[in-house]
Amino acid sequence: MASWQPQVSAIEFTGGPTENGPDGIEGSGNENHGPARKKIVVVGLGMVAISFIEKLMKLDAKRREYDIVVIGEEPHVAYNRVGLTSFFQHRKVENLYLNPKQWYTDVPDGSLNYHINTRVTAIEPEGKSVTCSSGDIVSYDILVLATGSDALLPRHTPGHDASGVFVYRTIEDLERLIDWSVTRKGTKGIVVGGGLLGLEAANAMMDLEAFDKVSLIERNRWVLSRQLDGDAGGLVVEAVSKLGLDVMLSKRVGKIEVDGDNCVKGVVFEDGERMDCSTVCFAIGIKARDELARKVGMKCADRGGGIVVTDDLSTSAKDVYAIGECASWENQTFGLIAPGIEMADVLSFNLTQAKVHAYRRFKRPDLSTKLKLLGVEVASFGDFFADRDGPKFLPARATKKTAPNQTAVEALTEGPPSSPVKALTYKDPFLAVYKKYLFTLDGKYLLGGMMIGDTRDYVKLVPMVKKQKPLDVPPSQFILGASKGDEEGGNDLDDDTQICSCHNVTKGDVLEQIKKGTCKSIGDIKSRTKAGTGCGGCMPLVASIFTAQMKAMGQDVKNHICPHFNYSRADLYNIISVKKLKTLAEVMKEAGNDPDSLGCEACKPSIGSIFASLYNQHVMDKPLHGLQETNDRFMANIQRNGTFSVIPRVSGGEITADKLIIIGQVAKKYNLYCKITGGQRIDMFGAKKQDLIPIWTELVAGGLESGHGYAKSLRTVKSCVGSTWCRYGIGDSVGMAVRLEERYKSVRSPHKMKGGVSGCVRECAEAQNKDFGLIATDRGFNIFVGGNGGASPRHSELLAKDVPPDDVVPILDRYLMFYIRTADKLQRTARWLEKLPGGINYLREVILEDKLGICESLEAQMEELVGTFFDEWAEAIAEPERRKHFQQFDNTQETLENMELEVDRNQTRPVFWAKESAKEDFKNTKWTSLTWQPVIEAAHFKEEAISPNGISANVKRGDTQLAVFKVRGKYYATQQMCPHKRAFVLSDGLIGDDLANNKLWVSCPNHKRNYELSGEQAGRCQNDDEVSIATFPVEERQDGMVYLKLPPVHELDGVLGTKKWMVRKREAGESPFAQLDKRLGSNGVGMKGRKPWDGSHLDGKTIPAAAVAGGPSQGGNIDW
Repeated sequence: MASWQPQVSAIEFTGGPTENGPDGIEGSGNENHGPARKKIVVVGLGMVAISFIEKLMKLDAKRREYDIVVIGEEPHVAYNRVGLTSFFQHRKVENLYLNPKQWYTDVPDGSLNYHINTRVTAIEPEGKSVTCSSGDIVSYDILVLATGSDALLPRHTPGHDASGVFVYRTIEDLERLIDWSVTRKGTKGIVVGGGLLGLEAANAMMDLEAFDKVSLIERNRWVLSRQLDGDAGGLVVEAVSKLGLDVMLSKRVGKIEVDGDNCVKGVVFEDGERMDCSTVCFAIGIKARDELARKVGMKCADRGGGIVVTDDLSTSAKDVYAIGECASWENQTFGLIAPGIEMADVLSFNLTQAKVHAYRRFKRPDLSTKLKLLGVEVASFGDFFADRDGPKFLPARATKKTAPNQTAVEALTEGPPSSPVKALTYKDPFLAVYKKYLFTLDGKYLLGGMMIGDTRDYVKLVPMVKKQKPLDVPPSQFILGASKGDEEGGNDLDDDTQICSCHNVTKGDVLEQIKKGTCKSIGDIKSRTKAGTGCGGCMPLVASIFTAQMKAMGQDVKNHICPHFNYSRADLYNIISVKKLKTLAEVMKEAGNDPDSLGCEACKPSIGSIFASLYNQHVMDKPLHGLQETNDRFMANIQRNGTFSVIPRVSGGEITADKLIIIGQVAKKYNLYCKITGGQRIDMFGAKKQDLIPIWTELVAGGLESGHGYAKSLRTVKSCVGSTWCRYGIGDSVGMAVRLEERYKSVRSPHKMKGGVSGCVRECAEAQNKDFGLIATDRGFNIFVGGNGGASPRHSELLAKDVPPDDVVPILDRYLMFYIRTADKLQRTARWLEKLPGGINYLREVILEDKLGICESLEAQMEELVGTFFDEWAEAIAEPERRKHFQQFDNTQETLENMELEVDRNQTRPVFWAKESAKEDFKNTKWTSLTWQPVIEAAHFKEEAISPNGISANVKRGDTQLAVFKVRGKYYATQQMCPHKRAFVLSDGLIGDDLANNKLWVSCPNHKRNYELSGEQAGRCQNDDEVSIATFPVEERQDGMVYLKLPPVHELDGVLGTKKWMVRKREAGESPFAQLDKRLGSNGVGMKGRKPWDGSHLDGKTIPAAAVAGGPSQGGNIDW
């Protein structure tokens, strides 16, 4: 394929072909040098043209009958005109491209040649050629006119040509409006026209934030008069007015006033009223671009314009077709994208498939629309004005039931006939919801309707109108049943139901791609079918259909660990084990879908867990640290205020008084909240990151070690006192529990594991709801497996009966290692056993009878694993490099409180969550000024290249916390606060990527909100549209510092300051126990015999070390 390099870059052009500029750009140079094929020339490179080209190339892929030459007047390849308003946010033309520029050259040799910034000036039907503004003449065999339309400008209105008058049609129109608005800040802007385009334009002008006020001028009594009736339009007016748009109805602009420089200074309405303004944007309609056809005498419509086409879209000239907004079919032109896409479908099919199939004909198009305008959901479908204008069509059966035609005399004497249409209307002014559905007189057929506010039923109602089948439910159910369920669903839709009106994609189209196996993600669906690439309103339904079909096909059975791997966790475990892989890079190279990927928040922890299950290296080792969740990364459980909980190991629930004293001493010194856990341990909450090393140091010095409460590993083996103390005890449950916990402590597994040992059948240790549990019998222990509490409790099942104590460990070694090898990601033993083929019987055969011949291997692997035990806390304390990770900020020793605290039952705890997320649009924050400021030494990130998660830092700037990331040699910076729960934790999140779509994100460690770090959508939350984060430019400089481009400190703190966003008391509302405490007293102290929560008798006293160790006190009279 020839490589074409333009002499003048397309980016230099700011409009169509310009005077004293290039006559055009040949975009591909992809000429055909093979066998002669018919040449199709397409004039116009808009959404309809590119749709036609894509469909034709797809249908012609086998036959290869055609070469295509497309000539576009604008300096851009085809872009999404429906999504034009988004340009105001990102200001990147490339973001609107329907296909990247590379797509135009990555096509079969000779099949597509494109020219941009080139105007066709003449058609020669007899000679079958077109002439361009450059003078070039391009021949054709078939000519397709897709010239679109122009925005109307009222040239009869004085001042229409003044500076400050705009239309809203192309990217160049928007760029001129943006440039003009910068020079007119604080003035008033107006939009003339209250239709779909007018509301879009008004929204865009408001988004510019340059105008002090934006007014919408509409000549009718309500907006959207072509789609809605007066009630619906009035509701839209109310809704958009609340958003700050000034709507003026029943107004016509008579004159635009200008100053001496011919710049807009105001408008005068036809009723004489005058209004100051600096900017006028007309959005009053469009006019078909039919001038090329008119020049050569092709038949064009007199009223409304447009090139007349027949049902096969042919024009009056031979081998010339017209599609899209420039085409007039049955005296109608269509300003919506959907009819144009349908025309592209019909014509591409007929040119390629009609030799072996019947011709398709363009039929009455569906003009249904569903949009979100200024935040208001609006939809109209079918014959939505049938009650006002009379039905355009009626089902055959319904037509027979209508009243016979009146004579002229009857019309005079009896009045007009009753309407053959009945309307069912629902209006809720409180929720701003309006619905009007139109039925035939007998209520058996739905003809059309309109919806405001709640449009969830739109996709179900449109096919009912199209198919015209008798309804099997009364009309009232359409209103009463409309709000059932909270999700859009697609299970009850037929395959031919249109789900994307922009690109005429049906449910069946989506299902076909999924069934072919070509689509494994929502991104694949968008790429293959174009669904969701127009206005985007269909995406919730597309996602629902995708998810349901994938489940129906059993895709969830494969349990791919994440999109980066086509393997389950068990598959990856085997691959890593057999090939002895020890880094994420090695795993990606051997098993990943993209060898260069960094993975994501789903696969990294699982791979880190597999490494730990196989090799048991310290989780803070450099190649492994970046794989860990926040809990494992800091070896403590992160809590909702960003502090951590610390749980020392208390094997079997047995602890000495000395160790209890150590725990109490530490808890008191660091003001930690204490709670006895369900696993018979003591959990200390509220430890600050910078205090973890000192806390562990004191605990380890006192003979304690990590309890791995933060890990997906063995947590506890709970016990009753058994025969040690209990008069009913048969076996030494404590002794067995201690031995089992000491053996399996620190063993990483697919999910957390818990054990229990009861000394008799009274079952005080609740061993039968544990991952493994023992109940003493007079012959040994009964071993139970596969139970758990939690969200889906499950009783365990009996694996072996009356097992001698010496044989318990080998059986559990086999069972646990078999689970570790074969379970899926985050799968508890209960769910694993439920899905294990053959269930408990098969497990008995494998573990007890060695059916697979792997028992020796299972035991040996467990023996090797437990033989590598070390205390993770002690190792971290002893290693200076590891200690550096434990501080709140990486650029200062200063600290900040992240959440307000309160005292409850004489212990300090964080206040409850706020009820609402921080829903400010942080992503699009408009700062007054930004300057480069040094924030942290670049040396902090020096080992980024060997970390699978890059290196991150939490930096303090004023009262604001910022997260800085270095990933693959590039820096990124965001706010530290996750807006979902206002938690200052993002620098501790895992990094994920999607290299195919050039996406990089950080996953909040608290609730897995994923925020994009790169590209134009940086700051967007991928899985929660209500929240976003601010991002900042960042770079490393030669002075050894990392610089962020930040606003002044006072402005930064005003938007993102810790004091502003830290959750405070009472934000969660009234205490959940407020009513109960009125009856029982606070914390129940009002009940008989209850005492208030008095302070400890130790308050204010220090505890000498000798006393802690059990020796005599030197400094007080504390009686232990």
